[in-house]
Amino acid sequence: MIYRSKAPLRIGLAGGGTDVSPYSDLYGGAILNATLSLYANATIEPIDELKIIVTALDRNEEETYEWSETLPINGTLDLLKGVYNRISKDYGIPKQGFRLSTFVDAPAGSGLGTSSTLVVAIIGAFTEMLRLPMGEYDMAHYAYDIERNDLALAGGKQDQYAATFGGVNFMEFYGSDKVIVNPLRIKQQYLFELENNLVLYYTSTSRESAAIIKQQTQNVVSKDSGSIEAMHQLKEQAQHMKEALLQGKLNQIGEILDFGFQQKRKMAKGISNPLMEEIYECAKKAGATGGKISGAGGGGFMIFYCPVNSKYNVLAELERFGGRHRSYLFTKHGLKTWTV
Repeated sequence: MIYRSKAPLRIGLAGGGTDVSPYSDLYGGAILNATLSLYANATIEPIDELKIIVTALDRNEEETYEWSETLPINGTLDLLKGVYNRISKDYGIPKQGFRLSTFVDAPAGSGLGTSSTLVVAIIGAFTEMLRLPMGEYDMAHYAYDIERNDLALAGGKQDQYAATFGGVNFMEFYGSDKVIVNPLRIKQQYLFELENNLVLYYTSTSRESAAIIKQQTQNVVSKDSGSIEAMHQLKEQAQHMKEALLQGKLNQIGEILDFGFQQKRKMAKGISNPLMEEIYECAKKAGATGGKISGAGGGGFMIFYCPVNSKYNVLAELERFGGRHRSYLFTKHGLKTWTV
């Protein structure tokens, strides 16, 4: 038997950063995101030897261990080993050798929630193998707990829920890790138009989101009024984006994105940089009405709203920066698992 899973990556359209504690605990957060036809994939394949092999096929990294209930967390493939360790501790894993392989359709640090989505996919493969009874909320919170507590990785809460639920969702975040996922029933023609006009552009630079998120967290702890007010504004932005999408007011999307871009820069140092500012201004001059830096910022993907057919001119102008356009479709489904 081979056990497989796939979970979709996401783009955040509004409210980014308000899912990060302690802001969400103190004030409540809100984010609107949508999953894409780019995935984190995981496969568990039993082998004859009593060994555990963990492999990241997209990164050309592999480690082999004698079978053990716990694998060392040493800075290499820790997401794979961290999930194994937690499931081994909580549920037990049969004493059988296996290979755990993963592949992600976007680079780490690209701002599409790759790390958290990968954790969800790995949990999915193990739940398929062990037939674990986990619902969507259980799965997402389990992934969050492994990342934030077991592996002590900084970050927010949206990615795990987006990967698990899939689709276009308005998410609310509160204290005590309370999360409410509200799926949005957006008319298909609105989604088609959004898909047509929203350009996904990879700047060919990755970033370490943890440092930016720690700065953002510290700004809330130290009661930095400018940073906190920016997060309040981003939470409002999520509400405006929800209304625009549900009502089909797509001509407002670029303006709403642009407002968020201005606010997000105030949350923490390093979210933007001179290159990203230049790319953003170039896209706007070429016809985009707004855009944003995906994820925590500092590099990775940017998105631009390009009404009518302006995306072709925008992409032509962006060629000089050496990045690349990434095609995608919105997906309605979250984590999927199967056995072959």
